[in-house]
Amino acid sequence: MGDSLSAGYGMSASEGWVSLLQQRLQRDAPGWRVVNASISGETSAGGASRIAKAVVREQPDIVIIALGANDGLRGLPLADARRNLARMIGASQHVGARVLLVGMRMPPNLGADYTRGFEDNYRLLAKTFETALLPFLLEPIASDRANFQDDNLHPTAAVQPQLLDHVWPALQPLLR
Repeated sequence: MGDSLSAGYGMSASEGWVSLLQQRLQRDAPGWRVVNASISGETSAGGASRIAKAVVREQPDIVIIALGANDGLRGLPLADARRNLARMIGASQHVGARVLLVGMRMPPNLGADYTRGFEDNYRLLAKTFETALLPFLLEPIASDRANFQDDNLHPTAAVQPQLLDHVWPALQPLLR
């Protein structure tokens, strides 16, 4: 469950890190199936409204929740984002799924308190719900402008393997 960063915005569906994950799983951990329920523009509220039906329908063993970037860009109150993500984690765990919470960081334009609180939301939720946490999806590519499309928000197709390599160590223990 993600936003445009996981939906593969600006590239063919097969080039995004989630599609690359399916390919890696077929090679390294056969038997796993990936359902990419990511939607460009998705917020944590949208994910929270979709999660119950999705997990009941799919009965997943693992749910990767990679939402929040659009919340931060819109200045959503931190408590609202935290509540929405908590709903998603709770619904996933309710059907027996293990959760990998994938965090995001915000630029400082909304102030240091918001930026710090935004990042802290992910740590707090991971601790509260005892989920796996990858603190920042874009960590390996964030510092180089060349890794992003012209909008300076969405990674290029060329760096999608790096994103997968970054997610993989956090996901791999959940596959056991």
